[in-house]
Amino acid sequence: MTTHPAPGPAAADDPRAPGAGRDPRVPGVPRTGAAAPAAATAPDRELARILAFTHAFLRRKAGRVAAVPGGFAVLNDRYPASHDDNRLVVPAPGRPGDAVPAEEVLRAADEALAGRRHRYVCVDDDALGAAYAPAFAAAGYDHETNVVMAFRGVPPADAPRAEELTLEELLPVLRHDWREALPNIPDDSVEQLAARVEERRRGADVVRFRGVRAGGGEIAARAELYVQDGVAQIESVHTGTRHRGRGHARALVRALLAEAAGCEPIFLMAAEEDWPKDFYARLGFTTIGRTHAFLRL
Repeated sequence: MTTHPAPGPAAADDPRAPGAGRDPRVPGVPRTGAAAPAAATAPDRELARILAFTHAFLRRKAGRVAAVPGGFAVLNDRYPASHDDNRLVVPAPGRPGDAVPAEEVLRAADEALAGRRHRYVCVDDDALGAAYAPAFAAAGYDHETNVVMAFRGVPPADAPRAEELTLEELLPVLRHDWREALPNIPDDSVEQLAARVEERRRGADVVRFRGVRAGGGEIAARAELYVQDGVAQIESVHTGTRHRGRGHARALVRALLAEAAGCEPIFLMAAEEDWPKDFYARLGFTTIGRTHAFLRL
């Protein structure tokens, strides 16, 4: 799930010679029998903890979870138009040589997402995602690289609190934002993309919808905060079109950082090729890893 302070909602739903010591099945991935990797560093452990958090969140909010080659699929028949709720996840291989060939993952996507109009595969491991890219491109998938960013600053003690948003307040805003971002999709798809927010309340022990308002009382910016076992994620930061460039996203993220104070890590995810990652860097977030997303419509 990518996080954007100003552009449209999550991009995932926007209607894109093996060398020695490498596994010939999956270029770039060490084969069984290669030298064992070095002991995990502190950043590696932090990234692993973050990715485990995202997996648990997806599983908890899913309508169904199914094992697939290389990972798992999350499915929700209530929201078939939602890529976020209907996708394959390929975690980092547990051991060298354990990576599943791209062709098997492609077949698994066709099988698990049969009946959906899209195919969406998320790969946690940076090297594995890069190795899969040619096969997915040949199969007609668009490829996006996302960055995992962890907060390295001190949560602000003086940030005003963001307002808690009820679902009754949030849903009309989501419908408006999705219709504005995707003007050509059917009304029932817009409704699904808005209403799916209800499922997120199951994803973690603490799920909060927060916003800041413009002078006239209209919700100017919104975001979500998830907390589980001391890990906090800031997600779905979005500023309304008419309210951009006025500091609302900055105020909101600072408020969420203050609210999440005491959690370690505090993280978010953003598209590597888009500008929001630079905005988050100015607020104290640092890139600690990369993941890959493959989408075919």
